[in-house]
Amino acid sequence: MKLAIYGYGNLGKGVESAIAQNPDATLTGIFTRRNPSAVKPIGNVPVYMINDLPNHAAEIDVLIICGGSATDLPKMTPELAASFNVVDSFDTHAKIPEHFARVDEAAKANGHTALISGGWDPGMFSVNRLYASAILPDGQDYTFWGRGVSQGHSDAIRRIEGVLDARQYTVPIPAAVEAVRAGKNPTLSTREKHTRECYVVAAEGADKARIEREIKEMPNYFADYDTTVTFISAEEMKKNHSGLPHGGSVIRTGTTAKGNRHVIEYSLKLDSNPEFTAGVLVALARAVDRLNKRGRTGCLTIFDIAPADLSPLSPEELRKKML
Repeated sequence: MKLAIYGYGNLGKGVESAIAQNPDATLTGIFTRRNPSAVKPIGNVPVYMINDLPNHAAEIDVLIICGGSATDLPKMTPELAASFNVVDSFDTHAKIPEHFARVDEAAKANGHTALISGGWDPGMFSVNRLYASAILPDGQDYTFWGRGVSQGHSDAIRRIEGVLDARQYTVPIPAAVEAVRAGKNPTLSTREKHTRECYVVAAEGADKARIEREIKEMPNYFADYDTTVTFISAEEMKKNHSGLPHGGSVIRTGTTAKGNRHVIEYSLKLDSNPEFTAGVLVALARAVDRLNKRGRTGCLTIFDIAPADLSPLSPEELRKKML
């Protein structure tokens, strides 16, 4: 399959690395809003301005869109789905139905296949919530993220006027995790499950009080959490917060018909959030390519993808090696 990258930040670089690990995939180009001469890919890959994208349509089976969920993807994905098969990692959970509807309309009208909200949450965590709730219908779902850097939340902070750089760490509250794993089935509010730690480099002369207020009051990102904002220098950011680790757990507790208690847990520990997310996106691009060739059009989510379509292995190999 011929893949292309739209946007070359941390996630775009991760996608380039992930494609190199998949022998059935070829990276045909990187499309950027920056000056192409300023972009230095890992491999020998052509870099183009985004304006050149229509000229390379014949070279692209699936376009992987590597933009931010706050402002990029709501605009980019519907527009690009009109001309290409696409995959994105839109992660504003509350707005997924709205985003899906807009992308579905654009993709169906033009005979393309689009998949939104790929990654690990939404994405792999979503699948595991679905599997566990289907198996234990009498139960409760719990999702804990971190401790780790949220790319989407960090990007949202960087969009605030006066912010030069930012990292946001999502931190599970230990007592809440322990109560769930013990099968106590606690009722937990959003605020009782996680805290958010923000490290911000502000421009000289910026109104730090305003920046802190905008962060803490931001809907869908910080308003529902106990959030701390710490202003640091660019040097400290580079020294102490240059990595992008993340992870978390999806836990389902429940009982079967005779009252026996069960706990299902799926967890991730990631050295690099963008590299892992990129691996999921490339697997989903494989599924999108296959489904488009079968005539499936419109918008999909990971719930619509059969596990076999994620793998480069044949059905015979999967039955022999994986089943």
